[in-house]
Amino acid sequence: MESIREIYRIGFGPSSSHTMGPRKAAEIFRNRNQQASHFKATLYGSLAATGEGHLTDVAVLDALGKDKSEILWKPTEFLPQHPNGMMLEAFDQHGAKTDEWTVYSTGGGKITDFTAESQSKTIYPHTNIADILKYCKLNGISYWEYVEQHEGPEIFDYLAEVWQVMQDAIARGIDEEGVLPGKLKLKRKAASYYVKAKNYTGSLHGKTLIFSFALAVSEENAAGGKIVTAPTCGSCGVMPAVLMRLKQSFDFSDKKIIRALATGALFGNVVKHNASISGAQVGCQGEIGTACAMASAAATQLLGGTIYQIEYAAEMGMEHHLGLTCDPIFGLVQVPCIERNAFAAERALNTATYSLLSDGSHLISFDKIVETMKQTGHDLPSIYKETAGGGLAIHGL
Repeated sequence: MESIREIYRIGFGPSSSHTMGPRKAAEIFRNRNQQASHFKATLYGSLAATGEGHLTDVAVLDALGKDKSEILWKPTEFLPQHPNGMMLEAFDQHGAKTDEWTVYSTGGGKITDFTAESQSKTIYPHTNIADILKYCKLNGISYWEYVEQHEGPEIFDYLAEVWQVMQDAIARGIDEEGVLPGKLKLKRKAASYYVKAKNYTGSLHGKTLIFSFALAVSEENAAGGKIVTAPTCGSCGVMPAVLMRLKQSFDFSDKKIIRALATGALFGNVVKHNASISGAQVGCQGEIGTACAMASAAATQLLGGTIYQIEYAAEMGMEHHLGLTCDPIFGLVQVPCIERNAFAAERALNTATYSLLSDGSHLISFDKIVETMKQTGHDLPSIYKETAGGGLAIHGL
């Protein structure tokens, strides 16, 4: 498996696969064709179907140069390797093609052309939680220590930056009001939820706070703000909401929060390696489901759970999102995406509590649920996988 840096990418919303990935690909292509007179970008499949709502065209044109670039949309044509495909072409002043690159945005901001050179460096010797669990038990370590062993202590410097960006996104989101960009004219809710939380006590206070934190980050993402994929832009509100809620409740140090981030990312990494975190490939279960699993693992560790209880919580976080479709209205990362972040954050705390009440033993392993999610995603019709061709995208208006 690759570094957990690939799970936590710092960038601007609203979509890791439709905005961050294509922008990165266009920047690479522009830099290797600096003498080009003209560029053409052809977007295929899901990348084209919801590209306008995700600001794909804005990202690509910004990177290539608006004055010398054009975009072609082919939403019904799918390239063989992944639903999020694009072809970039460069031309000289005479109109002759000088370069061509077919590249895919596979989720979480990652791009690849599926050549050996484009594959990320392998960091971890194990590729499933069962083997990692055995290794941790044998060596008497926790998951975050396993991450440190294979990535080095410098990974925590990066995670410290990740945590700071997450906190900043919460602060901005709670402070902002008004309407989000796009056809829906969706009103921001985080600020009002945060204020209302101050008037409540007990469990209602806690629920409203975590809702406000998740909404804050998700709304910042929808507005194109700076966030961290966890593991994607569309699911970026879950992890920071859970961590902020626990930090405020238990006064956890940043060191403990950062270690929890490492553990959460490890579980996300296993999902990404063995299945997918791309809504275009497996539906929203791969995004929100993975985010909930990551946050469940992180929360359980912070609350003193064993490696078995952590694995159990992560399994539940994914299991209870199986079959979740990706059907954004107008292709915007707003409805149903923003609310899903809030409810997944609350569910992550519930799975942590449930697992902590147990001894960590359970019937279905995390690896089995990942395998199930992958097959479920394969079986889902394409209209429920980020093409905005079915579900709420059609019936929600």
